[in-house]
Amino acid sequence: MLDTNLQTQLKSYLERLTRPVHITAQVDDGEKSQEMLEMLNEITALSNVIGLEVRRDADARRPSFSLNSPGEEISLTFAGLPMGHEFTSLVLALLQVGGHPSKAAPEVIEQVKNLEGDYVFETYFSLSCQNCPDVVQALNLAAVLNPNIKHVAIDGALFQDEVESRQIMSVPTVFLNGQVFDQGRMNLEQIVAKLDTNAGKRDAEKINAKSPFDVLVVGGGPAGAAAAVYAARKGIRTGVAAERFGGQVLDTMAIENFISVTETEGPKMAAALEQHVRHYDVDVMNLQRAEALVPAGDDGLVQVKLANGAVLKSRTVVLSTGARWRQMNVPGENEYRNKGVAYCPHCDGPLFKGKRVAVIGGGNSGVEAAIDLAGIVSHVTLVEFDDKLRADEVLQRKLRSLGNVCVLTSAQTTEVLGDGQKVTGLVYKDRAGGDSHRVELEGIFVQIGLLPNTEWLKGVVDLSPRGEILIDDRGQTNVPGVFAAGDATTVPYKQIIIAMGQGATAALGAFDYLIRSTAPKTTGAVAEAA
Repeated sequence: MLDTNLQTQLKSYLERLTRPVHITAQVDDGEKSQEMLEMLNEITALSNVIGLEVRRDADARRPSFSLNSPGEEISLTFAGLPMGHEFTSLVLALLQVGGHPSKAAPEVIEQVKNLEGDYVFETYFSLSCQNCPDVVQALNLAAVLNPNIKHVAIDGALFQDEVESRQIMSVPTVFLNGQVFDQGRMNLEQIVAKLDTNAGKRDAEKINAKSPFDVLVVGGGPAGAAAAVYAARKGIRTGVAAERFGGQVLDTMAIENFISVTETEGPKMAAALEQHVRHYDVDVMNLQRAEALVPAGDDGLVQVKLANGAVLKSRTVVLSTGARWRQMNVPGENEYRNKGVAYCPHCDGPLFKGKRVAVIGGGNSGVEAAIDLAGIVSHVTLVEFDDKLRADEVLQRKLRSLGNVCVLTSAQTTEVLGDGQKVTGLVYKDRAGGDSHRVELEGIFVQIGLLPNTEWLKGVVDLSPRGEILIDDRGQTNVPGVFAAGDATTVPYKQIIIAMGQGATAALGAFDYLIRSTAPKTTGAVAEAA
């Protein structure tokens, strides 16, 4: 199961264990159980403090295995084989159960330890999902830290009966005490914030007590990270308020066009962005959603009001709130979101194995999604509004070579159909003839571009008809002291590398504004740096 190189790496990690780890495996006579046992035997052979017990309890999920340590109360289980993106989750679980400390923030760890009540979490994941490991790892750590928290991570592709009976059509999906808790990417801070109802109030009090910044970056994607680094390197007081650090990069599977990096994955790049920002003296405020921007008054300070009621003040602001997936805005779409309507083929594709699906959109993203899904599902119908596909020709040739893909052009999706629980089909209009047609299917993957996250700026900052922030060549908006960068702006070509360059431009523009400004300084660093 594990190649020599992987075993060597894993062995070096397991040397960090400070207490024994006991693995209890639940198996049957199936092939997957044998694969799981092979993997577990290879792991136990790498460390003399790891033991393995094999059981065949009929009432247990099989194949599955639990991790514990003698004398500890830890309930942490993997149902299935945590390979692919989830192998890191397994390694971290072994380390943490074995006493190796987590890198989570001390205040978050303390929050988890202090949670009262009984929590039984079940997380359904797919091995191809890049969003799932964050959730699995967060809840695994919570189970290690607090004996009142139990967690089972379940491979949805392997336990299809459960997926069907619980009507799971999107991963990660998390159940708490038998009820849906949440869906989509979450980190430990977000999970704790949902469980600890007073966390938001405490955060707001801390934020309100902060001194004004010289540069406040709103958004933590590539543009925001670059702006923060460039501002911090000037020696000025810099803050970042981000709804989720990493932004849309977190939802990106493979990145192969970032110059000097041949290939990487979105979550890995997002982690590197945050690590680089935290290398400097930057006040990072994660899980903070901006709701209003107030231009500077007599005090020369721009205000950013947050969803939790807190207010941040700064001499300059860089807006880098990015963009989100565009919706079709047709009847049934919102009703069946995560019930057959999906936006991430890499994450949710395995849940539709052997089923019929549609992909909406004929650009590169749509055609790539159709190609990927064709290897998993029984049939793909690609629906394109235009009279021809817009994807690169190399992708179109690959698409045309697939026998289980049907392409509809000049087709406008007008409705998502369902039975009240899940998607059953869609309706599209032939734009050439005007006739409506119905397609029977179980899943719809929407890939039709992006919308800028700028609704909260309307009436304050000048926006284009498409809602993008209007900026000049220095990143300056129409509001004095307010700059912008990245996918939320009118800058063409929404690419990571371009967003980073624009973030640097906006930060330098803000610094140039500061050294020419007569407004009261928040620190003496500006004059010194100038």
